[in-house]
Amino acid sequence: MTAVESRPAGVLTTSPQGSGHRPFGARVKAFVALTKPRVIELLLMTTVPVMFLAAGGVPDLWLVLATCVGGYLSAGGAAAYNMYIDRDIDALMDRTSQRPLVTGMVSPRECLVFATALAVGSTAWFWFLVNPLSAMLSLGALLFYVVVYTMILKRRTAQNIVWGGIAGCMPVFIGWSAVTNTVSWASAVLFLVIFFWTPPHYWPLSMKAKDDYERVGVPMLPVIAGNKAVARQIVAYSWVMVLVSLLLQPLGYTGWFYTVVAVLCGAFWLKEAHALQSRAKAGITGPKLKEMRLFHWSITYVSLLFVAIAVDPFLR
Repeated sequence: MTAVESRPAGVLTTSPQGSGHRPFGARVKAFVALTKPRVIELLLMTTVPVMFLAAGGVPDLWLVLATCVGGYLSAGGAAAYNMYIDRDIDALMDRTSQRPLVTGMVSPRECLVFATALAVGSTAWFWFLVNPLSAMLSLGALLFYVVVYTMILKRRTAQNIVWGGIAGCMPVFIGWSAVTNTVSWASAVLFLVIFFWTPPHYWPLSMKAKDDYERVGVPMLPVIAGNKAVARQIVAYSWVMVLVSLLLQPLGYTGWFYTVVAVLCGAFWLKEAHALQSRAKAGITGPKLKEMRLFHWSITYVSLLFVAIAVDPFLR
């Protein structure tokens, strides 16, 4: 999504380029990139199906649209704040060296104003077009991601992803509250699914980008622990995640369809997690470790699981 000039990692442009070097179309793409749209797609994937579950069928489609727009604005504001705060280390990491603030396509001041506008606008949007509870949950998620994760945890502890991931769990509460104006045990279970999903989803990517994080002093778990220790934690979190995902059926919120999907997808996840652990135990490193297999499957897993949540009410 970022249309910017090529620039090596380690170079941070702190002042905006001349207008002739910042064409309108590229600028628009750069501001969109500030919102991390690929991440937001995943957040919305965990919001909309929960609305179907909460409604016991098809929710009000205007409400779904309003919730999705508000969720995009809120998560986009959090992402933009994150890029503003992390612009120094983004310039030193290969995978983030083309972000808009690093290249100068967007200035730090512009980014800060943009992020604040999205934060304020999304809260007002939720408050007036959805409900105040959803507005407060959305604002709480944004503040948690920006303050607790980005400003406090990320550069200080290897548990950054574990606790910082709470912000990414909030869409399930927001989706449920948008429909019912309450939260429930169902949304709490799904919150925990995403909570335990986040570390084994992100740690394989961190293993791949270990050198990047080590270079900038960010203590992601793979930086301070060996592959064996990381893989062991991935397996532990994976088992808890799968077991928690199966609680919805005995609690009476889902039927056979969701349970079948959760069992099958969970079994395949555990197969991949244990395979990664076996390769790590064998001392395999580099491309043969295949850590990104689990990362890519994790996205498929959560997508299939939440699609099943949306479909299940129609099959009971």
